[in-house]
Amino acid sequence: MPEVPATAPRIIEALWERAQPDEMPGGPAPMLSCADVSEVAERFGLSGWQVEAAALSEGMVPRRYSRSMNAVTPAQQATILSTRVALVGLGGLGGTLLDQLARTGFGRIHAVDGDVFEESNLNRQALSTMKTVGTPKAETAVARCAEINPSVEIETTNAFLDRDQFAAFLQDADIAVDALGGLRHRLALQEAAAEAGIPLVTGALAGWTGYVGTVMPGQIGPASIMGTDNSAEQTLGCPAPTVSLVASIMAAEVVALATDRPASLSGNILVIDLDSGSFEKVSL
Repeated sequence: MPEVPATAPRIIEALWERAQPDEMPGGPAPMLSCADVSEVAERFGLSGWQVEAAALSEGMVPRRYSRSMNAVTPAQQATILSTRVALVGLGGLGGTLLDQLARTGFGRIHAVDGDVFEESNLNRQALSTMKTVGTPKAETAVARCAEINPSVEIETTNAFLDRDQFAAFLQDADIAVDALGGLRHRLALQEAAAEAGIPLVTGALAGWTGYVGTVMPGQIGPASIMGTDNSAEQTLGCPAPTVSLVASIMAAEVVALATDRPASLSGNILVIDLDSGSFEKVSL
């Protein structure tokens, strides 16, 4: 949970003044609208995620998360709100992940990508539209995140990181997410996450196949065995259904890590083949 501001009693009082009973899974509960959260955050100089976490601790549910309950408990949602995620890559996987992480309510996201959108991205990249072609992915991510969930604090870095820069980028993060394009820098990121002592969720795809893995510090990960040859992705392409599926499974692993649920892919790779409809978990 985040630190409770000195003004917490006044914040809680302001939230209760706005809370309205509404139906949700499990019965009625006092709920807060998005406007309520924004008003209280502005009044007390807080981030929206801090206000939402405080509300959940007092039994109030921000309406934007009401349909996540009870798959995610109020206590777990509060933990998600205070979790810091370092997202490397804002392309196909990264753009879809950003969308899902923001909707889920991860309160602090630091994302990095030095690329700009091109027309060839339009087939599968969630942040890519006719309006964003030619604009930096990092810049677009900030605007998109604000549209989805203004309670989230998002910081972006418009750069391509190398081996020597990953460590600084992961500083203060709770979870690292590898949404890099290609395989070249994945081992360096995996090693940087291990040195930072934080788990890494990683995924990649080529055509109708893909993989997802969760690497705890000290574990062998996919990057340890996959090499750096990007020819499979370049040859087989990146269709939208594979991108979305791989990103969704990665997002589910991030939620599991944040909420202390078992990360089902820790020490494993889930290999996906949409041509054959097969899913196989391989132990490393």
